Amino acid sequence: MTAETGLSRSTFAKLSPHPYLLANLEPSDESSPPARSNGRAPFEVRKPTVNLSSLSHAHGSALVRTGDTTVICGVRGETILTEHIPNYRASNTQTELADYDLLVPNIELATGSAPQFLPGGPPTTLAQTLSTRIYSLLHSSKLLRAEDLRIWHKRPAEAPIAEDEEVETSDGKDGNEGEEYVVAYWVLYIDLFFISFDGNPFDAAWAATLAALRHAKLPQARYDPDREMILCSRKDPRPLTVESMPIACTAVVFTGKETKDQPADGKFWLLADPDTLEESLCDETVTIVVDCSGGATRILSISKHGGTVMTAKLLRSTDFLEWANKRWVDFASAIASSR
Repeated sequence: MTAETGLSRSTFAKLSPHPYLLANLEPSDESSPPARSNGRAPFEVRKPTVNLSSLSHAHGSALVRTGDTTVICGVRGETILTEHIPNYRASNTQTELADYDLLVPNIELATGSAPQFLPGGPPTTLAQTLSTRIYSLLHSSKLLRAEDLRIWHKRPAEAPIAEDEEVETSDGKDGNEGEEYVVAYWVLYIDLFFISFDGNPFDAAWAATLAALRHAKLPQARYDPDREMILCSRKDPRPLTVESMPIACTAVVFTGKETKDQPADGKFWLLADPDTLEESLCDETVTIVVDCSGGATRILSISKHGGTVMTAKLLRSTDFLEWANKRWVDFASAIASSR
């Protein structure tokens, strides 16, 4: 077809997405490199951009955009007295974050961010799945320290301790008059809101969570025994201790099979940072979480859904790890240079 009467690339991709993607990844002309429907090479990703302080009334916030996927994260802290925690144990100093539910992520897919998200409906399965994955990675990566969320109180010398009362002092020993003990905790509500949606939501949501937590500052808090409540000061807020920089890197496997009944020919392509169209054409997804902040690459987790193509050998391959390292550099640089 001539340029005047021909159809655009995007039109062909919408009319016949699977054959069009296959034709681009396996061009008839050997001199043409493999490409995707969006024009990117198989391992080419969308450059991320990060903006901090996007929300005025949150303790920390960040907006992350990769291509047409844009998500904003707000971190808000609220206090809870230990006496209101049903399973509170003063001796528990190892698993406080999980046992007391001190980290509460929630994801909302905005109406209008994509055609499939309609107003007035219940939370989608995708939103609930993303919230669960963010929650799991927050704990498995040990991103935050429980010490930053503890609120201490010094018991007055004249105040006796009841025989059945258990308190934790700053040195970890049983409480005595005049000693400090944990009287409350900060609970961090991590709310993520997708403004626009075009594939690979987990990578963007996790990057926004990481950037918002690194930016978050909690007010100085103290316990008022007369009013039996926590009072906060706006002076000298304390930042959270986030020393690591775990980054999620997601790719999908395109096998060229248009239907499940179609036999596989052994060929496949790994498509990094997929968009919505590519996700709809692929049955296998792999996400690797890496942290290169210490100089060496640390693999924190690998999760795979569907398919049988991605084997342990392929996951350990040089090309796959090099792509993950470059992806880490992109996100880490965007977060570090954000304002």
